[in-house]
Amino acid sequence: MRKNQLVQLFLAFFRVGMLGYGGGPSSIPLVHGEVVDRYRWMGSEEFGDILAIGNTLPGPIATKMAGYIGYRIAGLAGSLISVLALILPTIVLMILLLTSLSAYKDQPWVQGLSAGVVPVVCVLLADLTWQFVKRSWLDLGLLGSVVLIGASLIVISWLGVHPAIVIALLLGFALIKPGYNGSPTPEGSDEG
Repeated sequence: MRKNQLVQLFLAFFRVGMLGYGGGPSSIPLVHGEVVDRYRWMGSEEFGDILAIGNTLPGPIATKMAGYIGYRIAGLAGSLISVLALILPTIVLMILLLTSLSAYKDQPWVQGLSAGVVPVVCVLLADLTWQFVKRSWLDLGLLGSVVLIGASLIVISWLGVHPAIVIALLLGFALIKPGYNGSPTPEGSDEG
């Protein structure tokens, strides 16, 4: 079974490495698709927790997630296989494509190729965001979700607080109030 898990980890993160154009954030929906939807190694809530913690740590998010998920599924070998599978396509493609595309970088078809990928990445990120918003509605209710999303938007975008600080504060709040799950109070006074 362990060999099968290593093969599955390699295939899952190799696909992410092959299709994750644009860096770590654009790879997150692909990792979610492999880990949660395809192989069902964890649920969306746990994936969201890993993503939140991974965002608070320095370094590329996709490789941190690959390392942790691989370790969780198959130990140290799983971690190494997952990270290798994720970065291998990038290394090979960087060597092959950059040597050939650098000669054609001013060609309209190369610029169009790059511009055409951006909307696809935006849709993938929007879909993942929507899944997290729906999950927060279930846990916090509509009002709690809207307040938390709005407050986070204000603190991150307008006040310029780094997202890692906001995530760390929210994780701290969750640790301080472990019994809070957004469910209505006994009197039914939940507004969401």
